[in-house]
Amino acid sequence: MCGRITQKSNAKKLGLGLASADHVVPGVAPPRYNGSPGQEHWVIREQPETHAYSLDRLWWGLIPHWCKDPQGDRKPINAKAETIASLPSFRDGYKKRRCLVPIDNFFEWKAIKGAYKQPYAIGMKSGAPFALAGIWENWKRPSTEEWVRTFTIITTEANDLMRPIHDRMPVIIGPADYARWLSPDEPDPRDLLRPYPAEPMTMWPISSRVNKPVDDDPEILDAVGI
Repeated sequence: MCGRITQKSNAKKLGLGLASADHVVPGVAPPRYNGSPGQEHWVIREQPETHAYSLDRLWWGLIPHWCKDPQGDRKPINAKAETIASLPSFRDGYKKRRCLVPIDNFFEWKAIKGAYKQPYAIGMKSGAPFALAGIWENWKRPSTEEWVRTFTIITTEANDLMRPIHDRMPVIIGPADYARWLSPDEPDPRDLLRPYPAEPMTMWPISSRVNKPVDDDPEILDAVGI
């Protein structure tokens, strides 16, 4: 699964050369070192009318457009690559509303000696931001007619780097496939839902402070001994 991310780079870098955030009010998006579900994060989308790419703030935790009462339903933060094309909560978004979630790192936990879990930070050896595969949805709040935009991150089998700590990892989309993933012209780019090569990636153990979303500071990424 994928339940924590960092978006510590500035919006220009997180645009991945595709999109800018010129329309976003300055100061509304502080760096995230321990980004969690239920928060707003940067997401890159293709606009259906203009086909231009935009960098927008969406809520992490998908609310399907047909949902009547999101308070009574779960808001999935992940969708499995193996079932995303068939499950009702995800299939329309997968066909028509795919997005990229630009990040600097994601976190995963390795179970050690029963209940204890050791957290790890995972990123690229280059330190550069990269893109996770996601889908997004529009949902209208019945009481106010306000549009709420949400997203979920797609996961797949772990690669050789991740496998020693977990059997799943988020789907990473390489730059050569950004346009293809974002375009609704292809309803099922299933071949992109694969484990990313391990060689460009790196991971290191970090403090269990990451377990608390309120601990959101650069020191979250400091390596610890285990």
